[in-house]
Amino acid sequence: MRLVIVSNRLPFTVSPSDQGLVFRPSSGGVSTGLWSYLERGTTESGEKLDFVWVGWPGASVTTEQEQAVRDHAAHEYKAVPVFLAQEHMDRFYDGFCNKTLWPLFHYFSTLTHYEEENWLEFKQVNRVFADTLLEMLQPDDLLWVHDYHLMLVPQMVRERFPDMPIGFFLHIPFPSFEVFRLLPRAWRVELIEGLLGSSLIGFHTHDYTRDFLTSVLRTVGHEHQLGTLTLQDHAVKVDTFPMGVDFDRFARAAASPETETRVAELRRNCQGQKVIFSVDRLDYTKGLINRLEGYDMFLKRNPQWHGKVVFVISVAPSRIGVDSYQEMKQELERKVGQIVGAYGTVEWTPLVYQFRHLGFDEIVALYRFCDVALITPLRDGMNLVAKEFVASRPDQTGVLVISEMAGAAKEMGEALIINPVHSGDFAQALEQALEMPVEEQVRRNRLLQDRLRRYNVNRWAEEFVQGLLATDRTEAARRARALVGNAYASLIREHRIAKERALLLDYDGTLVPFVKDPKMAHPDPELVELLTTLASLPGNEVAIVSGRPRRDLEAWFGSLPVSLVAEHGVWLRPRGGDWRMLKTITTEWKESLRPILQLYVDRLPGALLEEKEFSLAWHYRKADPELASQRAQELLDDLSGFTRNIDVQVLEGNKVLEVRNTGVSKGTAAVEWLSDRHADFILAIGDDWTDEDLFRALPPAAHSVRVGLASTAARYHLGSHHEVRALLQDLAAGVAAKVSAPPLEPAAGAPVSGFASGRARETAARIV
Repeated sequence: MRLVIVSNRLPFTVSPSDQGLVFRPSSGGVSTGLWSYLERGTTESGEKLDFVWVGWPGASVTTEQEQAVRDHAAHEYKAVPVFLAQEHMDRFYDGFCNKTLWPLFHYFSTLTHYEEENWLEFKQVNRVFADTLLEMLQPDDLLWVHDYHLMLVPQMVRERFPDMPIGFFLHIPFPSFEVFRLLPRAWRVELIEGLLGSSLIGFHTHDYTRDFLTSVLRTVGHEHQLGTLTLQDHAVKVDTFPMGVDFDRFARAAASPETETRVAELRRNCQGQKVIFSVDRLDYTKGLINRLEGYDMFLKRNPQWHGKVVFVISVAPSRIGVDSYQEMKQELERKVGQIVGAYGTVEWTPLVYQFRHLGFDEIVALYRFCDVALITPLRDGMNLVAKEFVASRPDQTGVLVISEMAGAAKEMGEALIINPVHSGDFAQALEQALEMPVEEQVRRNRLLQDRLRRYNVNRWAEEFVQGLLATDRTEAARRARALVGNAYASLIREHRIAKERALLLDYDGTLVPFVKDPKMAHPDPELVELLTTLASLPGNEVAIVSGRPRRDLEAWFGSLPVSLVAEHGVWLRPRGGDWRMLKTITTEWKESLRPILQLYVDRLPGALLEEKEFSLAWHYRKADPELASQRAQELLDDLSGFTRNIDVQVLEGNKVLEVRNTGVSKGTAAVEWLSDRHADFILAIGDDWTDEDLFRALPPAAHSVRVGLASTAARYHLGSHHEVRALLQDLAAGVAAKVSAPPLEPAAGAPVSGFASGRARETAARIV
């Protein structure tokens, strides 16, 4: 197994200079965390971990310098660089990524730009990354795509490698649908469909997972079952994986003699003062201004702390080219000046402001040294700084104050959790933190450390990779039942050599796609011609087995040489015969249940009630999907009470609930229809659970096909109605060729026709 990591940035950054190229490790929490997992070289179970990392090296380089970057990437990091010109990065990274997705996904809609040129560049750069992957991927690879920069890549790769396990992890929040829908509709549809090319999609918190699933439902209409989305050609698992840190690395560094020396020096400089520490990138999502305003409120409320506390705030330069960041830097520095001017004295500076990158050793020393860590973003996907601080406290002292808007707050309930937009919350939390007894600090941090040590970055990565492997095993089991390759060829051949053949075909979702209004699903001329051809071939008998009322089937197929089954098995019209009811049933129950169904039509705009002779169908395909799902469940609950003591049942179809009499089904109708025939080849095709009755009623030797991925009694599955039609065309062509050609003897080892050979055919199918 080879794990292929792809992200916007590689684990190193290249900087062109007058002396040549300068390489340094990337400082981001994601890249350092992933590299910590990869460089171990083994999985948790001890298996060797082979990997390659694909990404941008952090700067545009000349064509002559590219080979040097490739060599460094390959030798030092087992990486493959993706080279992009600066003008592309301006529109892709500084443009769509950081002026559209970043602010919108962090709920800063007023800072969001919607520029078509940037969107097109985003698509183009995603294609460049995908093309790079397509040149190097191997069939047995695992692909793990990271973050919002590459949201279109999974589907682009899926098009070429339909069976590949593809994981995607979003390291920022996924917003609620009310925010996500601010994107132009075409953009958000492409983003969702891009992500749905994945096999496994991971988020840091359950809230983001829930919001994503809601947006999928509201944007493209796919409902989930326990976090699994079943699509036409594969299933997508959506789950929560809170990222950890390399706990042992920070703990070792914090306890090292070098850190002890640094901490001792810091204590001499701040003798007699409590230290509040904060470190963040320059970013409006981090709430830096709010943090200073909260500290201002604390000093205003607590004059007794003047001269006894200092706030060290370190800000790392970030996204220098984005105007809003430069404006924020200026505002930040003005606020620093105001606080120092208002409270500072000759003997005391209440605030120390640093605008620079801190090295690993420096930041660990500050984590170890400070009394309070102030981690208060306005919105953050996870925030690993909070976890790094806790890991860097070997004596288990210190107090963490964290924003409830940070993903990490969901796991760190022992910290002091605040609302970062209210200065009063800051002041109160700082008062509590600075006065907290050491015993209480140790109690809280011991619990936090135990949790973070167990769920570190390696476990996070391992759980995601194992989850991806699990999806691959599930898909492999489904692929084994796919009607392709030898199984497809064998089915065509058995149909061709059989003397009498029976084909039972569902209609909606099987021969035609679903439509908003069931009245609009009439057959197209191509389908009518195909069914006519198929049913006219010597030895062929075709039955349309549908939940449709008989008036629809009669109008659409009455003139064709086919048999018809209507209303899920209530009515049967043999080829060339008349309609007859298969079971004497009544419809007195309709008067009681029709008002209930009509009430739910009124309660759900877009829903409609279809009345058949012996059933009532409540359709909700045109309704708002989220509300429709809720109303459907409510209607099911109501109907369960009303139908408990009467002879009816409720069927759940694709965007429809149908109430019908018990004792009739597609299965009973199929048995009745087949009883008048001596077919030595039977094929049934359907797409929902009402067809499962049909599949289960067939003889063991029959062939059954479920359209779409689902748990099924069918032997095989196909992806869509397009594939069903292609199969029927191949079946017709095979028999037509047999009729026009001289008779052929069955090949040696070919399955013998007839139900008596069913066990042999099933064995052959399993071997294939």
